[in-house]
Amino acid sequence: MTAGERVVVVGAGVTGLTTAVVLAEAGVSVHVIAEQVPGVTSLAAGAMWGPYLVEPKDKVDQWGQRSLEVFRKLAEDPSTGVRLTSGIEASRTAEEPPDWATTLPGFRPCEPTELPAGFSAGYRFTVPLIDMPTYLGYLLRRFDAAGGTVERRRLASLADVGPASTIVNCTGLGSKDLLPDPGLRPIRGQHVVVTNPGLTEFFSEDTGLSPDLLCFYPHGDTVVLGGTAIDGEGGLAPDDKAATDILTRCAEVEPRLANARVLEHRIGARPTRATIRVETEQQKTGTAVVHNYGHGGAGVTLSWGCAEETLRVLANN
Repeated sequence: MTAGERVVVVGAGVTGLTTAVVLAEAGVSVHVIAEQVPGVTSLAAGAMWGPYLVEPKDKVDQWGQRSLEVFRKLAEDPSTGVRLTSGIEASRTAEEPPDWATTLPGFRPCEPTELPAGFSAGYRFTVPLIDMPTYLGYLLRRFDAAGGTVERRRLASLADVGPASTIVNCTGLGSKDLLPDPGLRPIRGQHVVVTNPGLTEFFSEDTGLSPDLLCFYPHGDTVVLGGTAIDGEGGLAPDDKAATDILTRCAEVEPRLANARVLEHRIGARPTRATIRVETEQQKTGTAVVHNYGHGGAGVTLSWGCAEETLRVLANN
């Protein structure tokens, strides 16, 4: 691409906003179009850095490590909503730790006395925790400071974007109908936000492919409790039974959460496909579309790596 060309980023979740920031700070004229700013699925994220059931593994590892570098730097500024936090990931079946965890600072196997009842193995490490409402607000401010513009509008197709030298598609689950992409499916996630009874460390259970997750992430005065992973469901209405079950599971591990006051429910639909899509596609109109979607539950974890990959792809157009 050449200087002065107008790039439109479609979508304002964590992928879209991060990509918009990276492009704008590289000197690209960027305009964001999205129905929801910021996107509701990103607002609903927990969020702890960690690759989560996504492919292709070699690229995911690279994108994830680059994002980790950026998050560690952002954690130096409390206003970003990013903090480096110690905690435990545990298993009831003595699973081996994921390879990404073994490289994190402070990684070590847990002593038996550190594990809640019913858990047979666990690992302690320090990792970025991201308070998503604060963080997405930070990205919007940073994008504005870089000269970017935002338009709240629903698109029926990419042809509705208007004048653009290149379109960057970061619509997540919206790509299922917008493109369309029949290989994209939702995995519904629900979190419960409660008052913090004094927790300073995170806890996460390695639940494998179970739809019932168990995690809690402290963010100052609040704690985000999770969660669910309902494959094929994309509805965003709160599920009272799921919320009760989340509270019960978390309180069994951390009894102090039993009396925490519920503040809100956050629901999103993880945009999931066999492999993450970061590539160029030429439209019949001649406009190039750079796709960056399909991150499943790892959108935050891969956001900076995929955004920089998008910039590289764009530069080669």
